[in-house]
Amino acid sequence: MHFLKVFSRTLPQCRFRVLLTENVKIHYRFLSCQSAGRFQCVKEVEPDQKENQNQEDNHTEFYDIVIAGGGMVGTAMACALGHNLMFEHQRILLLESGSKPSFCDEPPGAYSNRVSALNPQTVELMKKLDVWNRIEDTRTKSVCRMQVWDACSDALITFDQGDLTISVAHIVENDVTLGALSNRLDESNVEVQYNSRTKHIEFPTQEDASQLVKIQLDNGKFIETRLLIGADGNRSKIRESAGIKNVGWDYDQSGIVATLMLSEPVENTVAWQRFLPSGPIAMLPLTDTLSSLVWSIDHDKAKVLVSMPEEEFVDAINSAFWKDYESHDVVHTASNMVDNLLRLVNPDGSDFRQLPPSIIGVTEGSRARFPLGLGHASYYVKPRLALIGDAAHRIHPLAGQGVNLGFGDVISLTSKLAEALTVGGDIGSLLHLCKYETERQRHIVPIMATIDALKRLYSTDRPEIVLLRTVGLKLTNALQPLKNQFMVGASS
Repeated sequence: MHFLKVFSRTLPQCRFRVLLTENVKIHYRFLSCQSAGRFQCVKEVEPDQKENQNQEDNHTEFYDIVIAGGGMVGTAMACALGHNLMFEHQRILLLESGSKPSFCDEPPGAYSNRVSALNPQTVELMKKLDVWNRIEDTRTKSVCRMQVWDACSDALITFDQGDLTISVAHIVENDVTLGALSNRLDESNVEVQYNSRTKHIEFPTQEDASQLVKIQLDNGKFIETRLLIGADGNRSKIRESAGIKNVGWDYDQSGIVATLMLSEPVENTVAWQRFLPSGPIAMLPLTDTLSSLVWSIDHDKAKVLVSMPEEEFVDAINSAFWKDYESHDVVHTASNMVDNLLRLVNPDGSDFRQLPPSIIGVTEGSRARFPLGLGHASYYVKPRLALIGDAAHRIHPLAGQGVNLGFGDVISLTSKLAEALTVGGDIGSLLHLCKYETERQRHIVPIMATIDALKRLYSTDRPEIVLLRTVGLKLTNALQPLKNQFMVGASS
């Protein structure tokens, strides 16, 4: 509710006036692009303006689409466009401030401490881009079950497909995903400029949205484009340059990541998450002997944890997963009443609770921490601009949805841009970009609100709050149709 109240005050105003202005002031003609049914939309140029325009073209490089940010989401966006036949006549550029990631067929020795739980929709995207087989040939780990439980009561919820051989997610190192996407991008018509940063960006005004976006790079190059896609993370310079407000706040917490060594080999196919009063701790499977840690805790404690001796750190992790917290009498009584009621309604129902593996060590150099927060752009689009990934939305990692939402942006925006080209439309027009914004905000805002509410709900051990969430979690776990809805939402 806290997130919804703040967000509702910043929702965009009606854009009919902008759309009307854009259509009244711009006269377009349609040019065939050598293939039937494919058109490009261009602005009419007066004869006395052509000479000046030609002079500018001698100094400025033109691209139909420029993607700023070569992380996982930005590179996936470039792949999706570069390997789509609808965009084969479009000049596409990917700008990345860092150097080109390396990727080889042989997996690296040590596991990275930054991993993602890729949901079924993301896996399907990777298959469509012909990237998933490259990821599987390197290394990935299937998750067949998720178990989430409350440290302050005996309430838990599990997620699986009914058959513990069917995956509900795949754990993949971010470097592996990015490397596979980068190699696939090399096989497309997309131009990539690494070590390139934007110095200045000039966007079209609302009064004349037909103008192109003008970009100056820090190396002195000038670029014009019909559409700029911002994929440059939660501190997006593109969003800032466009004057788009970002609604959000810090959680006063850090996320601790590390690669953990299990005490003994196990069939490691379960993702574990326990809600502690100080924040959630999660363990994701990597191999039969390794798991990946994501632990949310306040900044001061996080600093201590990442710097303490390994033995103490291992003890802290085991304690976080195994320590028994005192349960209030009212909570205990109410929990038993709910259990008895559920047994009457469904006598065959069983609470299949598993125990997490113990930890004996941490891979050297794998401990790190990063700040946690929430952020949401008031607009995802403006004339000739679209934001994707963390540039548009940033969430708490407790549900593992961050990068999956970004890949969902890629699917949606690619579809809307392809529709624009099919009808001969301008890919930078709000007529088409607003469809992307509407579709994604309808999906993302409820997820962000739910995750923010869960974070706050489980950040206390007050008996009345513990009682509320205990009853709610047990009922949700018992009602399979309701639980299925959560799984559908997390998978798309």
